[in-house]
Amino acid sequence: MKISKFLLSIFLLSVLLVSCDDDDEPQLPKGDYENGILVSGEGSGAASGSITYVSDDFATVEHQIYKQVNAGKELGTYLQSLAFDANNSYVCVDQSNSITVVDRYTFEEKEIISEGLILPRYMTILNGVGYATNWGSASDATDDFVAVIDLDTYDVTSTISVGNGPERIVAKNGKLYVSHKGAWSTNNVVTVIDIASKSTTEIIVKDNPDELFFDNSGYLVVLSEGNTIYDGSWNVIGQTQGAISKINTSTNNIDQEIVFPEGSNPTLLVTGGMNMYYNLGSKIYKLGNSDSSLPSTEFINTEAGYLYGMEANDENLFILDASFSGQSTMDIYNLATKAKTISVAAPVSASKIYFN
Repeated sequence: MKISKFLLSIFLLSVLLVSCDDDDEPQLPKGDYENGILVSGEGSGAASGSITYVSDDFATVEHQIYKQVNAGKELGTYLQSLAFDANNSYVCVDQSNSITVVDRYTFEEKEIISEGLILPRYMTILNGVGYATNWGSASDATDDFVAVIDLDTYDVTSTISVGNGPERIVAKNGKLYVSHKGAWSTNNVVTVIDIASKSTTEIIVKDNPDELFFDNSGYLVVLSEGNTIYDGSWNVIGQTQGAISKINTSTNNIDQEIVFPEGSNPTLLVTGGMNMYYNLGSKIYKLGNSDSSLPSTEFINTEAGYLYGMEANDENLFILDASFSGQSTMDIYNLATKAKTISVAAPVSASKIYFN
């Protein structure tokens, strides 16, 4: 009996040691572009859309990673956005009418989806299915849609008709939420799509809604930029008011709306921890998630020439000072000190920042 207990103890100890060894075994890197920042540039007449990789410590900057990895291939213009699942990145390029599928860590191309897409803008992914907003013909306000994409076959299996100029899209609790900036005109709705039935409901917000995300209280937060009004000679003669709206997705009601003064029209809104950050020109303002009124003074004056993109994490604020003819710049500000800590080169027409 004592020998049996002794042998059992040795066996259990050996199992424990093997388990510890397995847990301590270092994980192999998934690819050169793991654990870093991806900056997308729309491209312009001067260059194709492209993606720049920046390491987490900002020491390594590598431009045009898709082109480098894929034997000089270009993504085309205009690169609007990236979407991600566990293994892949999906690159939406509207003028190419395509979504390019790449390994998110190596950027090796897997597929180019083009059948069934017309000016794709943004994409979200749920349960192995992609949902991509499409403008359709930019001259037709009635042919806009969300493409439903099987991500096993990369086929567009169906479409869901929506209003003019769909942009951002997010998913929650079996529903899709789409902001409508209005393409080349204007719009003022957020569309709610029931995924199972494909039925749609519209929520009226202020003009030109764009960014939307869920805050830590579960509200759908929407930034409406307001609409610029021109006369027949394209002179600016006025602007409608922008707003930050909080939508209760249980009722589809706007529970809170913070309206900007006339002439103060934000173009960017991001979330970072317990705060949101928006811009007015080159100035950044901080708004607590529970705040009900706008701050009276700016948080950071970036002095950017053309502030075209922004993102935040727990420590830093990242802003894109865009050039449409050459390299742009990404400036990184420490949120605690408000100081700019470093600037790195970014792609032509840099507009979006993603943490990989």
